[in-house]
Amino acid sequence: MKKDRDDMPKVLIIEDELTLANNLAEKLRSEGYTVATSADGEDGLTKVRSDHPDLVVLDIMLPGLDGLSLCRIIRRDPTTSHIPIIMVTARGTEVDKIVGLESGADDYVVKPVALGEFLARVRAVLRRPSGRPVLQDELSSNDLQVSLTGRRVYKGGEEIKLSNKEFDLLAELMRNRGVVLSRDLILTKVWGYDYFVDKRTVDVHIRWLREKIEDDASNPRRIVTVRGVGYRFEG
Repeated sequence: MKKDRDDMPKVLIIEDELTLANNLAEKLRSEGYTVATSADGEDGLTKVRSDHPDLVVLDIMLPGLDGLSLCRIIRRDPTTSHIPIIMVTARGTEVDKIVGLESGADDYVVKPVALGEFLARVRAVLRRPSGRPVLQDELSSNDLQVSLTGRRVYKGGEEIKLSNKEFDLLAELMRNRGVVLSRDLILTKVWGYDYFVDKRTVDVHIRWLREKIEDDASNPRRIVTVRGVGYRFEG
């Protein structure tokens, strides 16, 4: 049974190439998504803050406020930091992708955009882990508490704002406390599948997570790197 349109995620496309923006919007609307568009960075930021979309599709080269700066602003604002971001850009070098991911993007699509792949990436970013038995509602480690059903994280009694993927990553690590999880396994568990996602995405999200939950991100004690393998959560 197809979902009602009101139940479908809201997507904001911030793209100054009108033809591309319309093509992406049309593809998403054909799948039932609610879509809004913006052609410049300043207007896009206003719509992010006012509309609270479930996903932002963001071009890097924008008039006014560029996409990288806009991405960083979204990530720094506690009211918007959780919103997933897919960058769509003509810049396709390895360095460009790393800069985009480190600026806060959840995924990175290079122009020209294949609409089928784009839709698959949207679904992957918006996907929540399903079919996993919830053994408990709360996870805790010293002064860190995680509410699985409420999707909230507290450190020392104060709430920490995490993006959806950061939350899923932390929950997966804490559920497997003391166990080394490889990057491939993390991609499968948290992102759903690893075909469209670069393994470095895991490293970038681990760094972001450390900056929020570790007392000293440069000397992490909670999320430990196991060189050549992956990561382990120490409780």
